[in-house]
Amino acid sequence: MGIDYYSVLKVDKNATEDDLKKAYRKLAMKWHPDKNPNNKKEAEAKFKQISEAYEVLSDPQKRTIYDQYGEEGLKGQVPPPGATGGTNFANGAGPNVFVFNPRNAEDIFAEFFGGSSPFGMGGFGRSASRSPFGDGMFGGFGGTENVFRSFGQDGGSLSTGPRKAPAVENKLPCSLEELYTGSTRKMKISRNIADPSGKTMPVEEFLTIDVKPGWKKGTKITFPEKGNEQPNLIPADIVFVIDEKPHDVFKRDGNDLVMTQKVSLADALTGTTITVNTLDGRTLTIPINDIISPGYEKIVPREGMPIAKEPGRKGDLKIKFDVKFPTRLTPEQKAAVKRYLTTA
Repeated sequence: MGIDYYSVLKVDKNATEDDLKKAYRKLAMKWHPDKNPNNKKEAEAKFKQISEAYEVLSDPQKRTIYDQYGEEGLKGQVPPPGATGGTNFANGAGPNVFVFNPRNAEDIFAEFFGGSSPFGMGGFGRSASRSPFGDGMFGGFGGTENVFRSFGQDGGSLSTGPRKAPAVENKLPCSLEELYTGSTRKMKISRNIADPSGKTMPVEEFLTIDVKPGWKKGTKITFPEKGNEQPNLIPADIVFVIDEKPHDVFKRDGNDLVMTQKVSLADALTGTTITVNTLDGRTLTIPINDIISPGYEKIVPREGMPIAKEPGRKGDLKIKFDVKFPTRLTPEQKAAVKRYLTTA
């Protein structure tokens, strides 16, 4: 497989996006060449490798190809089945070969820290136009503005760097069943990507969204920089926003589920048993022994929605009632009802 990117970042193969960010932040700060002036050559090599590992594993498409084909797949030596595009295409490689050209480690570092100084050195004690890395393997930095170019000579004011395109938001309608049990959604997107010369070409990609049990309307899932690539412009983030489809039986109230059950007046007064089909396909049998008076509500604990931030916990099921009154009563029935209710 060549380089083991998981080992480079010291994470396991199930690492989440947050795990990757924490690992990159820690290691990039440790091995940044500017932090290792007495060990610059080794630091530059490690810093570049850390940046490359983070770039691959933080991108769902690159990570999938790497997991399946290793470093060779990223270099286009193994065409991933069904792939229709990638980061860049080699000349004449054809549309089914993914070719990964690692980005400048400095650019990744600058984007990750948002252009601010992570070392708290107010411009890092040097002119912003001078490379902190010299002319070694990061020779591309020499004589040009580097990761610290955002800071003026006085280490204070920020200058404008490459502008980032505004995020593109799309609604992701989900059924209540999906939000109860969780689901995996694959979303097809079309976008333009640029090769090293700046030429753009259209590609189609599939983004995988793991909908977690208990997610609510308004939850956002962000795919960083999956918008169109253009010169001197950082691609937009693609954001999917969870939306809830209406349900025939249940309404959601926070973590609770609310439903309305029709019952006859006789059942309301004498008791009844109702059945409820849950969102995960179970059948609940619920006895109602109380008199169903106006405003009465039956609460079934822990049969509501899963609580996303508290795995294993659920809200409650609240059952409201719609009592069906008879449209007419005979004189005898009226007398009987009056007699029974008067003596009750």
